Formats: sequence, C-alpha cells, structure tokens
Amino acid sequence: MIKKTMALFLMLVAVYYSFSALIPNEISTIDTPENKFSTHRALIHLKEISKEAHYLGSEAHTKVRDYIITELKTLGLESQIQEGYAFDDNGNLAKAKNILARIKGTEQGKALLLLTHYDSDPHSSFGASDAGSGVVTILEGLRAFLSTNKAPKNDIIILFSDGEELGLTGANIFVNKHPWSKNVGLVVNFEARGSGGSGIMFIETNQGNANLIKEYVKANPQFPVGNSLFYSIYKTFPNDTDSTVFREDGDIDGFNFAFIDDHFDYHTALDNYQRLDRNSLEHQGNYLMSLLNYFSETNLSTLKSDQDNVYFNIPLFKTIIYPFSWIYPMAILALLIYIALIFYGFKKKILVGKEISKGFIALVTSLIIFSVIGFLLWKGINLTYPHYSEILQGFPYNGHDYIAAFVCLAIAVSLFVYHKAFKPDNVANLLIAPLGLWLIVCIGVAVKLEGASFFVIPLMFGLLSLFVLIRQTKPNIILLALFAVPCLTIFSPFLQLFPVGLGLKIIVGSSALAILMFGLLISVFGFFKHKKRWSFLFVFMFLYFMISAHSSSHFSKDNPKPNSLLYILNTDTKKANWLTYDRVLDNWTKNVFDENPQLASALNDKIIDSKYNSLFSYAKEAPLKEIDEPIVNIINDTITNDVRSIKLSIIPQRCVNRIELFSDSTNVFTSFKANSVELKKDLKSQNKDRLLTYFVADDAPLELEFSVPKNQKTSFTILEASYDLLNNDLFNIPERESYMIPKPFVLNDAIIVKKIIAID
Repeated sequence: MIKKTMALFLMLVAVYYSFSALIPNEISTIDTPENKFSTHRALIHLKEISKEAHYLGSEAHTKVRDYIITELKTLGLESQIQEGYAFDDNGNLAKAKNILARIKGTEQGKALLLLTHYDSDPHSSFGASDAGSGVVTILEGLRAFLSTNKAPKNDIIILFSDGEELGLTGANIFVNKHPWSKNVGLVVNFEARGSGGSGIMFIETNQGNANLIKEYVKANPQFPVGNSLFYSIYKTFPNDTDSTVFREDGDIDGFNFAFIDDHFDYHTALDNYQRLDRNSLEHQGNYLMSLLNYFSETNLSTLKSDQDNVYFNIPLFKTIIYPFSWIYPMAILALLIYIALIFYGFKKKILVGKEISKGFIALVTSLIIFSVIGFLLWKGINLTYPHYSEILQGFPYNGHDYIAAFVCLAIAVSLFVYHKAFKPDNVANLLIAPLGLWLIVCIGVAVKLEGASFFVIPLMFGLLSLFVLIRQTKPNIILLALFAVPCLTIFSPFLQLFPVGLGLKIIVGSSALAILMFGLLISVFGFFKHKKRWSFLFVFMFLYFMISAHSSSHFSKDNPKPNSLLYILNTDTKKANWLTYDRVLDNWTKNVFDENPQLASALNDKIIDSKYNSLFSYAKEAPLKEIDEPIVNIINDTITNDVRSIKLSIIPQRCVNRIELFSDSTNVFTSFKANSVELKKDLKSQNKDRLLTYFVADDAPLELEFSVPKNQKTSFTILEASYDLLNNDLFNIPERESYMIPKPFVLNDAIIVKKIIAID
C-alpha cells in the first residue's frame, strides 16, 4: 500500500511539475540588481502606455510613441521614425510610424533585431498584453543590458513597429524599404494573444530549424516552452505576426514569443494593466535576457540550415532536440520492439489472446462512449448557454472549468470501462492495445506531421513498462510510475494548451487524449483496486467542474458580455439603420432594438472587413442625422488609346477612422493605387467586392489612381466610419452597463456613412 501511495504521489507530482515548470512562479521586484530584468520596473512603463486605447490614428497612439522615444533617449539611444504606407494581403491600407534605434556592435556581422509593436487594436483594447507587454519587456531588458556597459559583438536593432494590428504595416515598410533590414540576421519578436499563460516559442524560418533550435538551447532560457509540433502546426496556418513579414519578404529567421492563455481578453477592453498576468511578463523578460545576452555575441550568419530538428520541452531537461533523420528509425525501432515483446510475452505465457482482446475492446469502448457523451454534452452546452457565441475568440471565461470537466469525464469513462477487464495478472495484456494505438499514431505523425514525432518517447517508456510486466509477476510499481513520468510531463500540458490555443470547440478531441494517456498508464493503474470507485470519484469531479462552470456562466463586471452597435446612414437613399453583430441581445442593445428585431441579411451586401468575416445579425430603421459626407474630387481624368486613367481624392468632412472601398465585380481595373501604393490584383476576388480598407491617420485623405477601359462606367461604394457613436452630440446612446464591453474583431461603436461614387 505504501508503494502504491508513493507511485500515485510521484505521478501527481509529475503532472503538477509539467505545468509549474512552464512559467516562473514569482516575479522580480523593484530591488532586483540593475543588470537584471525586473518585472516591477517593466510594469511602471506598462501602466503609462496602457492608460488608453492607442490604436493607429488616435491621440493616445501619439502619446505612446512619444513615451517610447523619451525612454529610449533616457537609455542613451538615439531614435528615428520611419513612415510609410503599405497594403497587407487582405487589402488593409495604413500609414505606419515605426520607432527605430540601434546599438553599435564591435564587429561587422549580422545584426540582432528586437521586435514588438506599440499600436493597440481598434478601438477599445488598451493593448497592455498585445503588445504593451512586448514594449516594456524590451525597454526594461535594454536598460538591464546597457547597465553592464559592455559593448556587444553584434549590432542590436530595436524596432517598435506600428500598424501591426492593421495588417503588419510597420514590419512591411521596414523589411521592404529600410536599409537596416538588409543587415538583420535574427529577429526576436514579442507578442500576446491573451493576457496570461506561459510564453510559447515559435520559430519563423523558410528553411530548416536545426541551427536555430540548437542555438536557442545554448541561449538556455530558464523556462523554455515550445515544441516542433507547434512549429509544424504554425507553418500550416496563415500567420499574422510581424516576424512573419521578416520571413516571407526578407528571408530573415526569427523567434516569436507569445502567451496565449486568457484568450477571452484578446483585443478587448480587458486587455488592460490590471489583467495582465505578471508571471507571463516575467517569462517574457526571462526569454529576452537569455536570447539578448547570447545572440548579441553569436555569429548570426550561421543560423541557416536545410535540416529540421524535432524538439520538445520537459521539466529538468528543458529542451530536448534530435534530427528529423531519426524519426523513421525510431518509429521502426518502436514497431520492432512492440512485435518482439508480443512474441516474448506469448512465449513466457504472460500474454493471452483473449485477455489482449479485452484490452482492445476496453480501449475502443472508452473512446466511443466518451466521444458520444462528449459530443452530446458540448452540443447541450452550446444550446444551454447561447451567449457564449458572443465571445468571438471561441473561449469563454469559464473555459478552464470545461477543460477540467471533460478531462475528468474522459478518465471516469476509462476507469469505469476498464474496471471489469482488470485482473492482477493481466495488466501486460491490457497494455498491448494502447501501445498499438500509440504506435499507429507515431507512424502517422512520422509521415504527415514530423514535428510531433517526439510522441515516440512516451511510447518507448510504455514498451519498457511492458517488458517489465512480462518479466516480473510482481514488478516494482514505483519503477513503473517513473516510466509513466515522460507521458505525464509531455502530454498533460496539451490537455489545456490545445483548447486554449485552438478554441473550446475541439474540447472533445483534446480531452480524448486523456484516454490515450490513461492507456499508457495502465501499467500503474492496473495494480490499484476499486477502479469503479475511482471512476465515481472522477464523475464527482466532473460534476464539480460543470457546476463551477455553470455558476460562472453568466456575464459580470469581471467577465463582461461583448456587444455591438452601429449607425449607418445611406446618403443616396436617405435612409438610416441601427445594426448589430450580436446574436443574443442584452439590456443595452434592446434600448435600440425591439424584442423581435429584424434580420439584417439585406444589409450584408457589402461585408465590412473583420477577423472572422462577421455578418450583421439584426437591423432597425433609425432616424436621419445630419452627418457630413465625404467630398470626392476628381484630380485627373485622361484617355490614352482605349484606357481611361483617373486620379481622385476622397476627403472626409468629419473626424473618421477608416474607409471601406467596394467595387462591383463587373468593373475591370488595369491598374490601381491607393495613396501611391499599388493594390494587389487578386484582392477583390478574395474579399467579395471589397477593394480595400483604409485606416486614417493624420487626417490624410484617401487618394486613388486607377486605369479602366475607356467606355466602362465605373462606380465605387464607400463606407466611411468613425468610432464616436457613444460620444457624438447627435446621438444619445447610454453608456454600457458594468458587465458589458465593446465586441472585438468587428467595426463597433461606429457612425458609418455609405455613399456611391459614380464616374460617368
């Protein structure tokens, strides 16, 4: 009994340590030595720059830029501003104002670039995490680095980019237009996709990662989090961070560090100073100091490689790496060992076909029962709590309770199904099925998802457990628990990271991993009695977390409801409408909409650009207001041969923040520029007639230069929007209640003027 207790304790410690080793558990104080990073000192900066939403074009945006420039000057660094317009791949046009500084190195090699962005997302995010955390990490890290008065070997370029939230504008103009970009050998970028959690390392490279990950290990960050599975998945996604521009346009490698937990805060008014996890900021600081100290002294010209490495983090050993060339040999070796152990087990008369079949039945039955119950449960949750759909991030405030509940349910199902199959002498037989399934998984990832090939490591320890079970009728359960540690420490964090990073919609699939893990741990659990009672314990835990999730399912001041409201005036039809993206109306939106609001499908013909291509849900006729419409000036109109060339200017007559430009698909353009930047030809087909979205700064008008067939009757539709619906004197919109925030990712709290420009 003592050994079983010790084995269970060892496994619980492994699970706990698999999470605690991912992030610092305390933060550095204001009294930290001058040459060390201090989270408390960084927070002083963060409190200043996150006082207001500071999106591009806002007054607060200018204040933040001035603050950063002042702090760089305090550090003894001379800064410069790089300005320029750029389009992104989605047709977003903005003028960025990058902040640049440079520390001269003692040698003439490639430069190390420290990167983050200083703009917040329009229009309500305070940008404390995204990416104020990156700004203050770099400012405090530079202060600590420069306090040593040691000149680095490599130049260190500092880039606080602008317009990242609007299409990576600042990174675009730096990589493609600034001469310093030609000398950059490595980028270290800091980001956030939530307000907490461990900082995860992603590699940006067009080639292999072998040299990059080897040097990263040598840099020796204290809490490394990242693996080649994330790297393989990341490469398949249409990523949108500044470091991606460096890779795609400049073939410049980089490390991207981002924390992603508390995803519900991302791009919302909750991304503020108070909600930022201090340990996450400490983690970013730890990354920066490790990499800054190492790569400022390392030859950055040797980082390119045509080889990839498998890598993963594990407590005590930090980051383990091995080459992709080992993937197939390790998978084949595991297969051969599996087959050999089966033959060996039959020869020793430990393995019996009937008992092995029970193991396969139990494993498959567990997966089927959990999948069916989990699927129905998730459907029921969405029906019971339809307001979760208002959180566009796909992760509600009580998401961690649901993760815990589904994992407990998966374990309960496994224990209940297996309890009849367990016998003191058939543990080895029951281990055959999960080992076989994991072997199939490892062979599959070796072929399709090489970065996940480290899954073979827990499998190898599972095979070692099988060998011990065949050899010994009464094995040392503590030894078997030690063999279970790799499975627990490698896979346990995935139970949380997958649904946090990819959305709670995958919770059934991610929680099924607990059943597969349970299968590998049969070598230990097989020797525990009363498995049915254990299953009831986990059912109780499942119910506890479900009740906890229900008790926190309502919106509150700490967990507010996102909502939306817009006013749109059509200057051609002289009609106006209220619009919302909300599917579930609340007290605030019901001030405008009736209990049975009209569907807004007729007003979705021109889709306003948003992260998830959101459509208006409800509409209501609104009173007409005297809102100044933009002036359109034809600057030039000439015909050469069969081509008509036109230059016009759209000049707002009020303070606006963005202009959406649409053109009917029948229009043909042989060339098109906006504010002297050429529009990519394939944009219109991707965005349903939307040509571009222009984010206004410095009250600059939108100037269009285009060429069309001379007989074409060209027309545009423009939607001119300002973020002042709630404080405009023409309206009397009440403030949101304390449990509400503006909905992110969509145009919100806006007054829109719709106008058709016809060129005869």
